[in-house]
Amino acid sequence: MSNRPFVLGAVAYDPKVVTIWEGFKQWFADQGFAFDYVLYSGYEAQAEAHLAGHVDVTWDSPLCWVRTRRLAEAGGTRAHAIAMRDSDQDLTSLVLVRADSNLTEVSQLRGRTVAVGAVDSPQATLLPLAHLAGLGLEPGSDFTVRRFDVMVNKHGDHVGGERDAVKALVAGEVDAACVIDGNHLVFAKEGTIAAGAVRVLTRTAPFDHCTMTVLDGVDRATADRFVQLLLSMSFDDPVVRPLLKLEGLKQWRVGRTTGYVPLESAVDRLSFYGPDGSILNDDYRSILGT
Repeated sequence: MSNRPFVLGAVAYDPKVVTIWEGFKQWFADQGFAFDYVLYSGYEAQAEAHLAGHVDVTWDSPLCWVRTRRLAEAGGTRAHAIAMRDSDQDLTSLVLVRADSNLTEVSQLRGRTVAVGAVDSPQATLLPLAHLAGLGLEPGSDFTVRRFDVMVNKHGDHVGGERDAVKALVAGEVDAACVIDGNHLVFAKEGTIAAGAVRVLTRTAPFDHCTMTVLDGVDRATADRFVQLLLSMSFDDPVVRPLLKLEGLKQWRVGRTTGYVPLESAVDRLSFYGPDGSILNDDYRSILGT
């Protein structure tokens, strides 16, 4: 096992990211494991840096996993999902309507306006739009899509776009809004959605969220030790508990890829990435300046 630090790439979608990884870095050091991290401003740069060998592991959004996997295969290697949070598994996204709306069936969204999150949000844009397409309503032709592009290139990790979409729904500016189930609860708790103000029209199939990703060629002994340490973190440990709470989990779990099938399908259906990981969405490319 090398004495060189095992370097993780993560996206700085919120100031708390520094607190989280500084804390984890010290915890790893206390376990005798050399660890460091690099922060990126967005997931596209992170994926490309990973393929270039600048980091050993990346803390990927689900969309970043899709791109990293495709870039890796196009380059003749493979990506591996090695660890994820308990809170990353079996999630769903919702299409909400106002409680007083006359909309009771998905087909009634034809000719209406649906609010979504940022262009690159898997949970508030890609997955729910692909879900509606699978139910017979093509985004942009059968209904109008109103996007809320907050902090694009953060892949929806910053929930501002979802919050703005829900605010537009509550204000009567749109007919429906797309959010992940967890944020639906958050928005209700914080008062963005008043009690009884909205209801669920439809929900997506379950999917998984973030993952720790490594590529073929990483030092497997070191990567395995990294995973073992993650899995050993206990919510009962007063040192690590605040960090786990900030990161939104109670327990790390072994990674899996079955939960990314719906997003892979959505990416293809909506022509977001190509099979080789190239960025196809023109709006996204324009915002990124590529």
